[in-house]
Amino acid sequence: MSVVIAVAGCSGSGKTTLAEELARVLGGIHFPLDNYYRDLSHLDPAERVRINFDDPATIESSLLAEHVAALARGEAIERPLYDFATHTRVHGRTETVEPAPFVIVEGIFALCYAELLPIYNLRVYVDAPDGLCYERRLKRDVTDRGRTPESVREQYETTVRPSAMEWVTPSSANADLVIDGTLELDWKVEMVVEQLKGREQAGTKGQRT
Repeated sequence: MSVVIAVAGCSGSGKTTLAEELARVLGGIHFPLDNYYRDLSHLDPAERVRINFDDPATIESSLLAEHVAALARGEAIERPLYDFATHTRVHGRTETVEPAPFVIVEGIFALCYAELLPIYNLRVYVDAPDGLCYERRLKRDVTDRGRTPESVREQYETTVRPSAMEWVTPSSANADLVIDGTLELDWKVEMVVEQLKGREQAGTKGQRT
């Protein structure tokens, strides 16, 4: 059996960095939601780019929940491969993900899907000011993804921020632990580890604290 931790938060909140560090410290695996975007190969390329990928409906949540539940039981899964350049799944290919003592499920929608919530042993939401989230996303997209500041700003205003307000921020109500995204990484990791210890001693799972 694996301990499953959800790490959610708005884009740029620091949730990915926290999830990666938790996986390293706990000896677990970082399990991002991104592989579970729905296959859009049935649409023309021009139609695909108009899809709002900041909408939770773009994730195949039923398959995601099935796979997370299997990992929680200690079973290996065949995770889909997703081509972000074409917004399609790589047909005929998957990657094997072996179970680990800890599975860190991370993504903006990690706390949005009702079918996932009971599987988690701990639900974490990383909260950060909108201005900081935007600055981090701007730096990442310009530096790492070769985008222009103008395109990043337009997308943030058009889809990222409105979608966050509609779906992501409200999902913090499903969290057991809300962490300030402006804190130092070591302190955030310590907060999660201490919460895990407390819940282990209490013998709780999937319950609100």
